[in-house]
Amino acid sequence: MAITPLGNCEANAPYQLGFSATHQEGEFNALPIQGKIPRWLRGSLIRTGPGTLEVGKQSYHHWFDGLAMLRKFSFAHGQVSFANRFLESQAYQEAKAKGKISRGEFGTTARHSLLERLTDPLPRLTDNATVNITMQGDRFVSVTESPFPIIFDPETLNTIEQFHYRDRVPGQITTAHPHFDYQENAVYSYLVNLIPGCSYSIYRMDAHSDQRQLIASIPVQQPAYMHTFGMTEHYIILAEFPLLLNRLSLALSGKPYIENYQWKPEQGTRFLVISKESGKVVHSAKSEAFFAFHHVNAFEQDGEVMVDLIAYSDSSVIQSLYLEPLLHHPEQVIAAGELRRYCIPLSEAIAHYEVLTTEVIELPRINYQRCNTHRYQFVFGVGSSKPGNFIDQIVKVDVQNGTTQMWRSPDCYPGEPVFAAAPDAKSEDEGVILSVVLNAQTQNSFLLVLDGQSWNELARVQLPYHLTFDFHGQYFDAMASTQRTQLHR
Repeated sequence: MAITPLGNCEANAPYQLGFSATHQEGEFNALPIQGKIPRWLRGSLIRTGPGTLEVGKQSYHHWFDGLAMLRKFSFAHGQVSFANRFLESQAYQEAKAKGKISRGEFGTTARHSLLERLTDPLPRLTDNATVNITMQGDRFVSVTESPFPIIFDPETLNTIEQFHYRDRVPGQITTAHPHFDYQENAVYSYLVNLIPGCSYSIYRMDAHSDQRQLIASIPVQQPAYMHTFGMTEHYIILAEFPLLLNRLSLALSGKPYIENYQWKPEQGTRFLVISKESGKVVHSAKSEAFFAFHHVNAFEQDGEVMVDLIAYSDSSVIQSLYLEPLLHHPEQVIAAGELRRYCIPLSEAIAHYEVLTTEVIELPRINYQRCNTHRYQFVFGVGSSKPGNFIDQIVKVDVQNGTTQMWRSPDCYPGEPVFAAAPDAKSEDEGVILSVVLNAQTQNSFLLVLDGQSWNELARVQLPYHLTFDFHGQYFDAMASTQRTQLHR
């Protein structure tokens, strides 16, 4: 399979290098470090995202579509090593064998000709797990929005096999952002079931199990596109944005997956509050129409449910992240949204919100193990300092007082900021931020290490080449093989 950069695109913005292919798979020990890595940082940051956006002479159409590549930064004794490998999913293996895109993705169809659509009429679900890293049972997996996690070896990054659940919880679409309940030692997540009718299947799975327990099946006429969801101590919260699936179109149109959803703002957004204990919808509330990819956190307070998320006025952010605008029309690109807190009174049918910062933000992270489902103070994310410059800064927001701290550097484009808590930390932000940054000037990527409290830059770990912009990952401490670690975002 040819692994090549995207064709000769116009040099409209320096960030465009991040949408060309990573040059190679490889391993590097003792990478050059500018600054100093904290000695307590002992473990691995493992991430996933596209390693290439082309197969042979064909290009994927959307940033979310490229073939998944695993990346790992390992920390020990103040040194850092690196490895990256393609995830050898069935989608990858078929593309490699055929020399062309073999399975449809989020914004790309594999059934290009009329003959292909006639001989292969129903779109096959992809297992190209390019969105997030998590743990299923005691195994490390890469996941996407189809329910086919891929198990990999966390030491070598070699692909092992598809993860198989020992149950029959129905559904064909899922989220790549499960939640972990530390009190119950269990995972919560959901599937969207399209056959024969439509429903949301909410499930629970014990930490070391591979068997899901269906706790709720919620009928729905037209399922919404939901990338993430919220969880409090007692509830699962689904935010149903009015981006609704046309099932007939999905089956027959030949369009890419996401283009079978229709934006219907007149329906508004509906919040469903579901009891984790009984599985019943204990409350629903409506708000104005808006869209979001990522929830930040949720918690209960005085008979109300607070839901923090990154909001957009409509779903046009999806269109702006196709490669055509990213590469040729940066002025059209929407890279970050508005941090909102929605208040859902459990005695009222209307939800309302407040804006928590004037800074735009995306790819949000919190001190998950300490703060998820509870009141919290800090959210870390990426943002844009000016229109048309994609993601060019890291943002720390104090949601209690609205203050912000920024990190940015000329011609540098950071990825998702992963928080790693310091041992025996007393404060919520005591630890470090880990972010993979593209330096368009030097045309390579580096791992940035920021102090979570002072926001001072501690180190840059230099790679010999650039990495394609990725999405999500997790930091696993040195005991990750025997301990549950943070799963979220």
